[in-house]
Amino acid sequence: MDDISLASTAAPLQRHKTVAVDVGGVTVGGGAPIVVQSMTNTDTADIAGTVAQVAALAQAGSELVRITVDRDEAAKAVPRIKEQLLRRDINVPIVGDFHYIGHTLLAENPDCAQALDKYRINPGNVGFRAKRDIQFSAIVEMAIKHNKPVRIGANWGSLDQELLTHLMDENAKSAKPQDMRAVTREAMVQSALLSAARAEEIGLPRNRIILSAKVSAVQDLIAVYLELAKRSDYALHLGLTEAGMGSKGIVASSAAMGILLQRGIGDTVRVSLTPEPNGDRTLEVKVAQELLQTMGFRVFVPLVAACPGCGRTTSTTFQELARDIQSFIRDEMLGWKTRYPGVEGLNVAVMGCIVNGPGESKHADIGISLPGTGETPAAPVFIDGKKSVTLRGPTVAADFKALVIDYIERRFGTGSGRSAAE
Repeated sequence: MDDISLASTAAPLQRHKTVAVDVGGVTVGGGAPIVVQSMTNTDTADIAGTVAQVAALAQAGSELVRITVDRDEAAKAVPRIKEQLLRRDINVPIVGDFHYIGHTLLAENPDCAQALDKYRINPGNVGFRAKRDIQFSAIVEMAIKHNKPVRIGANWGSLDQELLTHLMDENAKSAKPQDMRAVTREAMVQSALLSAARAEEIGLPRNRIILSAKVSAVQDLIAVYLELAKRSDYALHLGLTEAGMGSKGIVASSAAMGILLQRGIGDTVRVSLTPEPNGDRTLEVKVAQELLQTMGFRVFVPLVAACPGCGRTTSTTFQELARDIQSFIRDEMLGWKTRYPGVEGLNVAVMGCIVNGPGESKHADIGISLPGTGETPAAPVFIDGKKSVTLRGPTVAADFKALVIDYIERRFGTGSGRSAAE
């Protein structure tokens, strides 16, 4: 793997040139903004449950949502799920995830084949031995018939064993054999590229193909995608499979995809977090958005900067206010996007003491410096870099929240155009 120079980390590099793919009205690749996607964990045959989760993911900001289509009941539910989503004015493209019997499900359920906006197939389990080419071809032909794009997604856990065995045998005969992990990475790359080439031979255009090659180790993912990008111009979906739960999954996904995104690689991303029991599925969407936004690739929601706290900030007021402001902004963003164009670029600062508080607050569009331990119980508020007012008393949090709302209305409301400080 190439070294990443210090110069390349100063700013995002030029994006890797890929072919643009239309997925239900969302453009993936071709220099379009990097797309956030997610996946439901409901039983797709449970129509109400799946509709509710797709709606929640879409409202959280997922721009593509993948659902499992693993049996006839699930395939028959897809058109009804799509219909109910459209009835609720939720137009997020739906991707069908097929394994083992996708060719049969699509052939026997043409309404499902038409309702889906993209098919996702894994070349490692689309079929085995003599049936592989026949069943792979059947799915590709169905995609051509219904004019649907296909994501060909190789996966470390279900890699084409015949291809892997062949490469292992060749490696064993080599004068300079590589270790097994390197050979497996090469098998991942070849599996995706050979399958894409086969799909094009059948007649699926290049602008209807997206590739992915998911693994669960950070260094392996980086190595595989660097090779994929070097050898092709297909649109690429990034994701660390089986990333894990909680902070482990967030850190691993961010580390792996952050490096690739900085190298200009990746057209669509998913953060595959293992949810807590009965946990919030939309967390994976929020993490993906925050990764892209903090790296400067996309802007989704206003940023709330807050200090980490220390011995100078024994009060929990600033922590509670930072949490409340951030939650309030996320909850309101769905409506704000139409009422306040550009509000996603807002920067808010909630600081806990006098050391960095005033300075950070001045750099934000609107910021507050709350009193730390031993400081005068006063909280100066800065708007567009200038001190606007000093808040005191038990209603500081509520008063600042009101100022944020007023700022948004004045700066981003209909007919506005000047800063709130003017």
